[in-house]
This record gives sequence, structure tokens and C-alpha cells, in this order.
Amino acid sequence: MQTKEIPLLEFDQSKGKVCPEYFASTPKNLPERCVIGFSKSSVNAIAEKYGAPVISEMHSCTVNLPIYEIDLDGVKIALITGFLGSAGVAGQIHELCSAGVKKIVACGSAGTLTPKPLGALVIPNCAIRDEGASFHYTPPSYEIQADGGVVRHIEKILDKLGLPHTAGKTWTTDAIYRETEDKIALRRSQGCLTVEMECSAMIAVSNFFNVKFGQILYCGDDLSGEDYDSRNFSHATDVRRNLVEYALQCVKDL
Repeated sequence: MQTKEIPLLEFDQSKGKVCPEYFASTPKNLPERCVIGFSKSSVNAIAEKYGAPVISEMHSCTVNLPIYEIDLDGVKIALITGFLGSAGVAGQIHELCSAGVKKIVACGSAGTLTPKPLGALVIPNCAIRDEGASFHYTPPSYEIQADGGVVRHIEKILDKLGLPHTAGKTWTTDAIYRETEDKIALRRSQGCLTVEMECSAMIAVSNFFNVKFGQILYCGDDLSGEDYDSRNFSHATDVRRNLVEYALQCVKDL
């Protein structure tokens, strides 16, 4: 490993000194397929709908998250709420992979950078890496590409479900309150449709473990106009719960 001007660029692909399997609390023997939903209430509601048992738990210093097991047409799927932000979800996926997960579909909200209605579906096929965690799992680059095969699979499933969608680039940032006008304009000029906090890190960690990964975003708050519009997206309960259902369908045949 060579020293760089910026520490974040000092990528080292060797094994970490601290590994998930060193801790008794790390989940073990999970299903091969997993859905990560970035809405705790929606994940819990879908788990209740399916009568899903809690098969494990993911522990942290601030919150413990149940891991449910969904039986969807005879296919076992782990379902868990995602930690907010790139660092949290990077460690989460690392632990899931160590527990046997090989296929992941994540789902959650994103800010729209172009005029799109509340609930419009976007499948990230590329992410700008304006966060930190991904640089510990893959060499430095400005962008990271999603798995094209998984993107096409998700598109195919959404087509079957009769759901309009768009595949495109997303901007992943660690700093939700530093989405400035100039940065928004730059990201829009670079082709970004959305802004969120996890995608590029999730792609990087999944690639590191050779795990299939894809994501479905719904357009929540609106950053495309002169003024910010929350559109009360946090109250879009049906949109969020339906999104978890779509993700389950997508991962089932992945």
C-alpha cells in the first residue's frame, strides 16, 4: 500500500484485522437472498404481513435491528432495516456477507434532482462516490458501476409488475445537509437523477465479496426546483411498503 496525499485514497485490499466472525453477536447462517429496506416501519409492517419470524439480530452501539425471514413462494429471504449512511450500511453488508448472504436488493427513498413525481422509481446503474466507506472496499474512482445484469433483472421484474421506472445515475453523499446549489447543479450536469446516502458504498462492499447487488429507489423529496420541497415524503407509507414488496419480488429470482 502506498501513502497518498489524502488518506481516503490509500486503498488496501488485504484482510481487515477485525472481522465480523470474531464476535458472537454477528448473525450466522442467513438465507442466500436478502432485502435491505431503508424504512424501519415499512420493513416491520411487511414482516408482520407475512408472519415472518425473527431469525437473528444485527447489533450496534445505538440500535439493534431484527432480521426477519420471509417465505415467498417457497424461497427464503432475509429482510432487515438498513443503517442510515454509507459507513453504517457498509459494515452491515459486510456482516451479512459473512453470514452467507449472496444476493441483495436494497430499497429506499432518494431526493430527486430532476422533476419527477413523488414515488417515481429509479434503478441506480451508476453512483458518484461522494462518501467514504466505498474507498475501503475498492480502488479510488469518481464513479462506480452497478451490476448491469442485476439492473436488467430488476427492470424485467418491474416491467412484469407493470411499474414505470427509469435506470440512471445517482449521487451518494455522506452529508445530507451539504447538498448545495452548486453541487446539485454539477451532479445534474453529470447525469445524476437522484441523491441518497448509501448506494455507492453498497455496490463497493457487494463487489468486494462477489455478491450480486441491486437497488430500487423511489423519488421522495424534490431538489430539482428553485426551492426545496419535502413533499411530505416521510408520510408516503404505501409507497415505502410497496417498495419492499417490489424488492422481495426482485431478489426472489435473482
